[in-house]
Amino acid sequence: MARVLYFDCFAGASGDMVLGALLDAGLPLHELRAALGSLALDGVSIEATRVLRANLSATKFTVIEAGNGHTHEPRNAHTHDHDHSHGHGHGHTHDHGTTTALAHPHEHRTLAAIYDLIERSALSAVGKGRAQALFKRLGEAEAAVHQVPLDRIHLHEVGAIDSIIDIVGAVFALDWFHADRIVSSPLNVGGGMIKSAHGLFPVPAPATASLLKGVPVYSSGPVGELVTPTGALLISSYAASFGPAPSMTLQQIGYGAGDRDPADTPNVLRVLIGESADQPHIEQIVVLECEIDDMNPQIFGSLMERLHSAGALDVFFSAVQMKKNRPGTLLTILAKPEQREALASLVFRETTTIGVRYREVARERLDRETISLSTPIGAIRFKVSRRGGEVLNASPEFDDCQRAAAEHNIPVKDAQAIAIKAYLDHTS
Repeated sequence: MARVLYFDCFAGASGDMVLGALLDAGLPLHELRAALGSLALDGVSIEATRVLRANLSATKFTVIEAGNGHTHEPRNAHTHDHDHSHGHGHGHTHDHGTTTALAHPHEHRTLAAIYDLIERSALSAVGKGRAQALFKRLGEAEAAVHQVPLDRIHLHEVGAIDSIIDIVGAVFALDWFHADRIVSSPLNVGGGMIKSAHGLFPVPAPATASLLKGVPVYSSGPVGELVTPTGALLISSYAASFGPAPSMTLQQIGYGAGDRDPADTPNVLRVLIGESADQPHIEQIVVLECEIDDMNPQIFGSLMERLHSAGALDVFFSAVQMKKNRPGTLLTILAKPEQREALASLVFRETTTIGVRYREVARERLDRETISLSTPIGAIRFKVSRRGGEVLNASPEFDDCQRAAAEHNIPVKDAQAIAIKAYLDHTS
């Protein structure tokens, strides 16, 4: 059975909330300390404390800089009302109640400096590669927002001490749980406007919005930013799909606390971990068929569109040889049993057939989902099929590859190859 980890982001997500939830679910703090201690960030320590959020017990993860009394808790912020985070000191006077984001010039690191820190860490080779890829992606988002070349940008959000700890810590933590599959709920991004040194921006902030491309989001609750750049980066990079909690036998549950404590809704990120209980999807469908040899062939295209719009699961045409040796077309429709009558009526109305036969059959189908993956040629959607938690097929969406090929002036087959390589790199 496959091990599944599910992020429930009903109150948003941030780096410290991710780590708090994973610690709450069973990650040993001393092992996280050992992994992070290898980064050689002198004078920095981490703590995990029990807190209440709307009377719900949760773990609060905190970064503490010794010697100056600074606690790196909520610094993502554009004056966010649900201060979740600390790992995103944007260096743009983003403030969740502290003022350390601009106080330490050493926090404004380049990607090269961060890569060097990661190389000296105790992460596995795969973990180091994943952490560096995460920082590069976050840096690219910031560089695009501010129109600064990636090799010249000083990464305020990315380079802050707590951002480094959040991201490297999350890489270690998620590897520690050995999840075969990571799934997330849609993300509650909050709403309203946020303030930074660059001015007022709508929620989600520009860099956060860029990182959430292809991810289902919604806005609910009080005004404020609920998803931080680091939270968006981690959830969107690790989650293979988004939706309701998958079928599983629950084994571990964790709650990671944000900083604020509103009375009505727990300001937490919840993680559910368990063994997949997925069973083969066997269902009854109906097959409708008829042969047509006396209809204008131009009508078939319109017919297919109408049948799909009416709810058909699939529609296809086959060339057949009919009586009197006339060529014809076999129309086949797959549908749910309750749709049979409506679809048959549509066929009679739209075609020249005088009869439709049908039969009910059983079919087994793979678990299917659509994921969006960042590639060198842009975001590409993939259709991923699983059986018993094992990925059996993963194919890039042709329309996305065709669009990317046109945008980059390359053959579609090359766009497909680039997308497949990005998927393999993502899953390795």
